[in-house]
Amino acid sequence: QVQLVESGGGLVQAGGSLRLSCAASGRSISTYTMAWFRQAPGKEREFVATIRWRGGATRYSDSVKGRFTISRNNAGNSVYLQMISLKPEDTAVYYCAMAREYQSGNSVSEYEYWGPGTQVTVSS
Repeated sequence: QVQLVESGGGLVQAGGSLRLSCAASGRSISTYTMAWFRQAPGKEREFVATIRWRGGATRYSDSVKGRFTISRNNAGNSVYLQMISLKPEDTAVYYCAMAREYQSGNSVSEYEYWGPGTQVTVSS
C-alpha cells in the first residue's frame, strides 16, 4: 500500500523560506513522476511542480518559477520542495503526489496517490 506523508509546513513571514519533504512508502518512487500541488481555501487544487522519473526533468507553474525548486532522493524514497521568497498568495495546503504509470503531466487526474497535505501560511 502506497503512502505519502508531507512535512515541513508552517507559518512564515513574506520573503521567508520553507522546505517541504515527502516521504513515500509501499513503492519505490524511482520509476514514477512525482509532483507537488497546492490548494488554497475556496480554490481548486493547482499544480506547483513536477519532477520526472526518467532524467529528473522538472517543470513549474508560472507563479512559482524561479522561487521553488523540486528535487528527489530515490535512494531515500523522498521528494522535496524548497520554497524561497514566499508570498502571502503561496498560502495553501501543499500536497505530494505520485503519478500514474507512464504519466508525467501537471493535471490532478494524472496522479494516483496523494499525501494528506501540509499547511503553509505566509503572513504579510
